[in-house]
Amino acid sequence: MSSLAVVREGDTMLFDCGEGTQRQMMRYGVGFTFADLFFTHFHSDHILGTIGLMRTMSLQGRTEPLRLWGPRGLAALMKRADAFGGERLTYPVEVRELAPGEEVKRKDYAIIPYAADHGGLLAFGYSLVEDLRRGRFDPETARALGIPEGPLWGRIHKGESVTLEDGRVIEPAALVGPTRPGRRLVITGDTRPCAATIDAAQGADLLVHESTFGDEEAARAVETGHSTAREAAQVALAAGVKRLALTHFSARYSRDPSDLDREAKQVFPNVTIARDGMEIALPFEEEPGAD
Repeated sequence: MSSLAVVREGDTMLFDCGEGTQRQMMRYGVGFTFADLFFTHFHSDHILGTIGLMRTMSLQGRTEPLRLWGPRGLAALMKRADAFGGERLTYPVEVRELAPGEEVKRKDYAIIPYAADHGGLLAFGYSLVEDLRRGRFDPETARALGIPEGPLWGRIHKGESVTLEDGRVIEPAALVGPTRPGRRLVITGDTRPCAATIDAAQGADLLVHESTFGDEEAARAVETGHSTAREAAQVALAAGVKRLALTHFSARYSRDPSDLDREAKQVFPNVTIARDGMEIALPFEEEPGAD
């Protein structure tokens, strides 16, 4: 069942909440103190874990708000979920229905929904896009210019010109390199391969794309609004992503997804077959990292 946790700089966000999500969160050490749950769409395999998770957080005495985000229809769905079981929650639940392209802005990054293509159903994919980062500061040149280490360095790094005691004016360009890109993560939810995903995933560090079927079930993928592994790889190639993670396999591939891996890699080489509990680290481009 579908659920994906994204941890960025200590902030945890959950994307979808299929049956059994809270059990897997406990198993793999994902804390229940997260504040945001994003839904891609409202099919049962993406939402049925929500009621149990919310009740567990209430039993734990949670008081901080829980924010729920998703396509139109989320408010009516959550109204029914809140009434299920009869107990009152110990914390407020804030529900926000989003439109495609409507940014959820946070410090240094944004979560942006886009319209996926799931057989005519209103469904979202999400991209998490970090802001541009400042260029690197050159401390050796700063010392050579006689700029005392301390607040002046910080002001220059922030883009301010500073005037030294001897009257020299130091421009940031003399000490700060060009801005550097942030990271980009795209999660498709359930979808056919579509131009919206290619647009959202341009140059992404990681594309998490559903691949419900293999080549032999390509007609079934069209019929049900899903993608094959090969089609997901074609999207990754068209978008120029750095890495592709395949998820959401039909039960026939759950024991052995090697066919999906093989078919995808015939199109795009850097493919990961996702599994329960897998963690994928996304280092900044100039920094080494590992799974």
